[in-house]
Amino acid sequence: MSEPLGRRERKKAQTRQALADAALRLFLERGYDAVGVKDVADAADVAVTTLFKHFPSKEALVFDLDADLEAALVSAVRDRAPGQSAPAALRDHILGWAVKAAADERAAAMRRMVEKTPALSEYARRMWVRHETALAHAIADDCGVPADDLACAALARFTLEAAGLVQRHADPHEAANVIFGLLDQGWTAQRPEPG
Repeated sequence: MSEPLGRRERKKAQTRQALADAALRLFLERGYDAVGVKDVADAADVAVTTLFKHFPSKEALVFDLDADLEAALVSAVRDRAPGQSAPAALRDHILGWAVKAAADERAAAMRRMVEKTPALSEYARRMWVRHETALAHAIADDCGVPADDLACAALARFTLEAAGLVQRHADPHEAANVIFGLLDQGWTAQRPEPG
């Protein structure tokens, strides 16, 4: 009985990936505003209603890895090495992400498209706010403090702001070291390890 369910889930994942791939290809070829959801559905050989079962909006097609990005941020805090500070773990995560994105021309083209398209820029901003909340809660949980702890919220916000700075800097390693060095020093002063 679990095999048909597994097959169905695989088909859903394949359809979702086909839609995301078709959307990005069309958006990069023609421009975001020149492509409609019907164009994307046709390119993926599915109905528009199927597209909306997988993606709630046209903007969401561009950010198909939204949930994965958030999960990875949270995991960077929760699954870090023993003795590693949250800022140090987030530095490693953000640096890895920035280096990988810099090496991917398609990701760079997508970033330029997002920056030039107001609807996508606004969607990205809202997405980062959701990630900020999830990350702040993960940090607070890790520290054993209330979810609305101001220091945890600040670390989450600064981490997400730092991601763009690291990605745009000529030397991402230097940028990550400088930015997260400051964050780690402030975090350690705010949350000294029990001793």
